[in-house]
Amino acid sequence: MMQTSKLLWILVFAAGVSNSCSQSTSSPADPYLQKDWAKNALWDDGKAEVVTYDAERVVYGKSRTFEYTYVLVKETFNKEYQVKTDAYDRNDLYEVMKINKFCRIPTMKYPYHYLTSVFLKRDDASLVHKLTNTSQEWCGNTAKSFVEDGNNYKYQYMSYWDGQGNGTDKLRKGPWFEDQLSYTLRTLNFEEGITFDILLYPMQISSRANLPEAETATISVTKANAEDLSDIDPAFVFNPWKVNLSRAEGPDLSFWINGEYPNYLLRMEATDGRKLSMKSLIRDAYWEHE
Repeated sequence: MMQTSKLLWILVFAAGVSNSCSQSTSSPADPYLQKDWAKNALWDDGKAEVVTYDAERVVYGKSRTFEYTYVLVKETFNKEYQVKTDAYDRNDLYEVMKINKFCRIPTMKYPYHYLTSVFLKRDDASLVHKLTNTSQEWCGNTAKSFVEDGNNYKYQYMSYWDGQGNGTDKLRKGPWFEDQLSYTLRTLNFEEGITFDILLYPMQISSRANLPEAETATISVTKANAEDLSDIDPAFVFNPWKVNLSRAEGPDLSFWINGEYPNYLLRMEATDGRKLSMKSLIRDAYWEHE
């Protein structure tokens, strides 16, 4: 099953590469996603969705508790720099959805800081357009970026690890990144029993800068057990779904997602000890505050 699905994905990818008229890469997951999910007028109100989670992650063999903030907002990019534009009278503008994830993880001696930014074009919830991650702690700092470049990502990195100091490489475009799942899975056409395979790059929220390798992962959808969400504000829980992701090498993941638009991520648990549980949610133009 897994090998057959992987072969199918590779054939689909190859077909996309051979089409010189298009730079897009199709995915076996496409039939299960709502292509117009981010076209809702909600994202045009000039505000961001700011969700804070109670979180856990194992660091130095011990589970650490902290707060994780996820920010989801529409932005307008320009093609010249592939960043949020300052001028809107240009002819190279396009819209993206930005997911910023920030946390400070305390340990006995010093804290870890991570900021991850994931950008997907507004009309494509499956293909990452740009991804950056930075980490800072007492041992050093690391910066990584993956930017869409034709049929690949241009990968640039700077880290304090031997063999990973400074460099540029390329990464095949098409597989999902684990870091996008908190957004992409919200765009599913939720239905009991959905199952499909994808290729998946591992989570990039670390200080390491090695070149990611994709792995086959199976995604399945079932109705959620309300008891699993008893600690979540009932105002955000309606007809919830549970999305499971399993793979041979990386950790398995479970996501609990609200069944009513905009399909908030309510909870996440991973077999490597990572956990998220929704604590608060606001819509806010956070950049306008002092």
